[in-house]
Amino acid sequence: MMKSNIFILIVFCVITGCHSGKNNKTQEPKTTGVKNVLLICIDDLRPELNSFGASHIISPNIDHLASIGRAFSNHYVNSPSCGPSRYTMLTGQYGAEYRRHSNQPLFSRAEDRDKHPDQISPSMPEWFSNHGFTTVSVGKVSHHPGGRGGEHWDNDTIIEMPNAWDKYIMPVGEWETPEGAMHGLANGKVRSPNQRDVIEAFDGSDTSYPDGLIAEEGLKQLEALASGDKPFFLAIGLIKPHLPFGAPKKYLDMYDNVTIPPPAHPEKPKGKTTWHPSNEFMGYDRGGKDPREDAAFALELKKYYAACVTYADKHVGDILKKLKETGADKNTIVVIWGDHGWHLGEHAIWGKHCLFEEALRSPLIVYDPGMDNPGEFSNAIVESLDIFPTLCELSKVPMPDFAQGSSLVPMMKNPKLEGHSAVAYTSGATTIRTDTYRFTQHCSGDLELYDHDENPSETVNIASENPELVIKLRKQIEEKLKDPFNCNP
Repeated sequence: MMKSNIFILIVFCVITGCHSGKNNKTQEPKTTGVKNVLLICIDDLRPELNSFGASHIISPNIDHLASIGRAFSNHYVNSPSCGPSRYTMLTGQYGAEYRRHSNQPLFSRAEDRDKHPDQISPSMPEWFSNHGFTTVSVGKVSHHPGGRGGEHWDNDTIIEMPNAWDKYIMPVGEWETPEGAMHGLANGKVRSPNQRDVIEAFDGSDTSYPDGLIAEEGLKQLEALASGDKPFFLAIGLIKPHLPFGAPKKYLDMYDNVTIPPPAHPEKPKGKTTWHPSNEFMGYDRGGKDPREDAAFALELKKYYAACVTYADKHVGDILKKLKETGADKNTIVVIWGDHGWHLGEHAIWGKHCLFEEALRSPLIVYDPGMDNPGEFSNAIVESLDIFPTLCELSKVPMPDFAQGSSLVPMMKNPKLEGHSAVAYTSGATTIRTDTYRFTQHCSGDLELYDHDENPSETVNIASENPELVIKLRKQIEEKLKDPFNCNP
């Protein structure tokens, strides 16, 4: 039987790094009818949650939000990597012009804005700031936790999102730097050439790992913002279940008697696809084991991943509890967003960075106080790009004309409504997901087409037999992206 995931831990405060994001900002009064925004970002989170149909996952707090909000079961990110995915969510623009900038598109955007300030539109938090909101970021919201660059991601002169946040905070504790915390294991252990354990379960408190510190700081900021006289936009970014799969042992223990299903369609796909050899994962110390060949090890990894999800879920519960305690829950929109999916052995991939379903589909839950039909799932296809205009409409902030997504408010009101196609890209290929198909075109010209009615596992490429459909879907991509197949941006 599954065990309850309810822990209330009293922990001591830790040293945090807090830096002012803007100076001399014009103070505007709180506007009548305006709602606050609480955005919770979770790294590498698959839509493998109890509320999303994965009965083996212990996720009561996220499940609760789904029960009172609107969960989107077919939400797709616009890129299967942290940096570009967060770019699209935080700017409301696809950003495909930065497709070859790896995880640095927001830094590249900042440089371009410095050179051409009139050509770069405001980011989502900056837009809310310009309309009277106090904006605060805690943890990993943009690609670098804390939103700064430099050798260890702590240089105050290199800002990932200039003019976005009043405060951008990354508590580092024993890990000393944001870079160290990003891939940290228990009690200040950081990833290094000689320390790259892929799994760990330390018998200690939540603050044994960096997310415990992020959550604590998030609670402090939430309490302070809720007592202020201005509307707020608070973003809290949790790192787990990102690699390495490390979490307090009590969360792993919760899976002692839980049956973990084996990876679906674990075979390497045939032909030209966006398959890759899982270099990020394989770079960790696995004790000589390869989950693509060792079924027992694959299941062990899935159990550790599940423990990390439950660890993240606990922090979500603490954040939602604090929101209710402050009374701000009556006037705050809450969003839970996974920055992309993650392959746990499907297609013989352990990781993301590809254009298969498992890397692109992630959880999206939006809660609006007083919403109609709470708890009903929307099966509409939507994309991360839609979050910016949705939050503007829900919070009564003017709609930006530069945002490329579509507001999800109609689906918030009526979950039965249809959605729209979703586009995503890597450095070498572009894909579109419709209700029935996934079509992918590589920069090399190679094509993939999968019929989700007949082949939801995306293992049978039917592109060569359907030239007219290929042309139709290619045109749909071109309608969404400028130069979508340009391989040299």
